[in-house]
Amino acid sequence: MAKLKRNLKWGMVGGGPGAFIGEVHRKAARLDGGVDLVAGAFDVDPAKSRAMGKELNLDPARAYDNYKTMIEEELKRPEGDRIDFVTIAVPNNWHFPIAKAFLEAGFHVHCEKPMTLDVAQAQELKQIVAKSRKVFGLHHNYTAYPMVKLARDMVRQGDLGPIRKIVVQYPQGWLATAIEKTGQMQASWRTDPKQSGAAGCIGDIGTHAENLAEYISGLRVVELCADLTAFVKGRKLDDDGNVLLRFQKGAKGLLHASQISIGKENDLAIWVSGEKASIEWHQEDPNYLKVYKSGQPTEIWSRGNDYVAAKSPAAARATRLPSGHPEAFIEAFANIYRNVTDTIRAKLEGRKPTELELDFPNVNDGLRGMQFIETVVKSSKNGAEWTKMPK
Repeated sequence: MAKLKRNLKWGMVGGGPGAFIGEVHRKAARLDGGVDLVAGAFDVDPAKSRAMGKELNLDPARAYDNYKTMIEEELKRPEGDRIDFVTIAVPNNWHFPIAKAFLEAGFHVHCEKPMTLDVAQAQELKQIVAKSRKVFGLHHNYTAYPMVKLARDMVRQGDLGPIRKIVVQYPQGWLATAIEKTGQMQASWRTDPKQSGAAGCIGDIGTHAENLAEYISGLRVVELCADLTAFVKGRKLDDDGNVLLRFQKGAKGLLHASQISIGKENDLAIWVSGEKASIEWHQEDPNYLKVYKSGQPTEIWSRGNDYVAAKSPAAARATRLPSGHPEAFIEAFANIYRNVTDTIRAKLEGRKPTELELDFPNVNDGLRGMQFIETVVKSSKNGAEWTKMPK
């Protein structure tokens, strides 16, 4: 099998002027080399899209007015010159039509979460991905931290014993007031049901918490009881959510997500308790994993050490720096991109991707996230009624 002797060519939809997350994607995707950003439709305003292309030193002809033109013009280019894959970093209501268009045109796709606007779109997109046989990555970046992968592998290897309890939280405080009314771009679309979907806080960050809990534990939520609130007057979508969880194999859990918790910045954290041991991880202190065992001193596993690599090859793959040199948010983004792009390279080289390369969220995780949102909203509307998740 011939090794690909060029960088992957990459395009973006979204990530225009003032888009915080778009710039994070650009930094992260290129962190390991091997990827060149060559094209994009960066904003719904064609002038802003062209301005972003100029800022990024792209060929002016490849800073497109919209994603449809981008597809048409890229397809005119020969293979090896056209983009290999596209990142979709736009409000939620645009995820499905753009992903569908690029997949059906023959491009690999990497998409921000939540994957679609509703479950019906997610189910259709899953079928489109299967039919296209293209790589589809979903950007649940928190699963890509080295110590999260270590935690997952500890659970897989039985270190905790059968899982009893999972507690996961994601409190923020940035939406404690109605900043969407001031024209703040991120707040405006995230609090708009037409752009965000059926949920606000639960869709934006609650899905990260759900994805993290299922990723580490290896257990799926089977039933939940949810209470959503919009505390800020006039807000149409939830800004706070509390969810009781029942997992497979009898495990119980609690998920708390909030964007009105004043003083909290990005306090994603998880505690997983088994019959033999418990683990604890904090996104704001991501290079350490605490392990608790009855009658023994607390263990603190530190990222970058040989003992971590020996325990978890996935954690080793996700580690770039020696211990004591912190790695965090952008590196986790980059870990997702590395696995997605290595899988794309494997496809282009005609080889089967490795298990480590395939370790990234995919369309199944996207469907799972949409089912979680729908079930939470349904439960809350029915007075916090216990509601089954789809199997």
